[in-house]
Amino acid sequence: GWGVCFRGNPRGNARLRGAAADSVQAAGLPDLNSSPIGPGRLGFRLTQDTVKIVGSSNFPVKVYVMLHQKSPHVLCVTQRLRNSELIDPSFQWHGPKGKIISENSTTQVTSTGSLIFQNFEEGMSGVYTCFLEYKPTVEEIVKNLQLKYVIYAYREPHYYYQFTARYHAAPCNSIYNISFEKKLLQILSKLVLDLSCEVSLLKSECHHVKMQRAGLQNELFFTFSVSSLDTEKGPKPCADHNCESSKRLSKAKNLIERFFNQQVEVLGRRAEPLPEIYYIEGTLQMVWINRCFPGYGMNTLKHPKCPECCVICSPGSYNPRDGTHCLQCNSSLVYGAKACL
Repeated sequence: GWGVCFRGNPRGNARLRGAAADSVQAAGLPDLNSSPIGPGRLGFRLTQDTVKIVGSSNFPVKVYVMLHQKSPHVLCVTQRLRNSELIDPSFQWHGPKGKIISENSTTQVTSTGSLIFQNFEEGMSGVYTCFLEYKPTVEEIVKNLQLKYVIYAYREPHYYYQFTARYHAAPCNSIYNISFEKKLLQILSKLVLDLSCEVSLLKSECHHVKMQRAGLQNELFFTFSVSSLDTEKGPKPCADHNCESSKRLSKAKNLIERFFNQQVEVLGRRAEPLPEIYYIEGTLQMVWINRCFPGYGMNTLKHPKCPECCVICSPGSYNPRDGTHCLQCNSSLVYGAKACL
């Protein structure tokens, strides 16, 4: 079948300021005030012509609309009829909730029969049918045509980076380890704050490690994630093309990698003995993870026109958590199911 993937028209600019200002050199952390990362301004305007989608008399046409964005114009004609003259046409749209009234504030039907959503919500997903009546010429009788569309809400995947790092530590029951953990998270959080990203501690463990040809030492094993702040948690951080979550996350990743490299440089310049807690060079590991939000999933076979989109789960499927795909559930009768009841 046919399909169109449609996004909104992001505009504006964003500001990336310097890194966090904390200094915890006593623990081997670099002073970010002296960091060469300076302020800069990003500006890029992205415009997109209005997309118009025509129907097919042979099969339902799939349409994809980004959640909370304006939809394309869904036309009540086929490609052939679009290029033809129609005498006394009349259009009537029906959706999941019945007949669509053109005066509706969120859903509009134009005088030429186009269906437009101003702010597409999850509950608007479903099958839409347009009934068209027209005369090909004044002399001919009225013809009827029924066109079906399946309109899906979709979202960008929930991308995030997962980092692991190891630190030489104080004894495992020491309060200094807990204090250091809090300070490290504060610094990392401030580092990515201006990119509208957040750092979450996933796991922190202290272990005794037998070194090669040496004795035991205490080590802290940190696992933390860096993710873009969700639009649901507050206003959209910015509408700039450079401000898309994947781009902001990439910048956040670079800042964090640079921060850990600076720790190695700071330790290398120290004349005095090493502090009790310090980053162990070369232990920073990173993986890129993408997940769909509950009720959404990727499916390149079902949605070949939107292969990297997290499309709302169709009836008969669900996604209960941050998985990548919708799972089968025969008892699910709604779009966007988060549970199989």
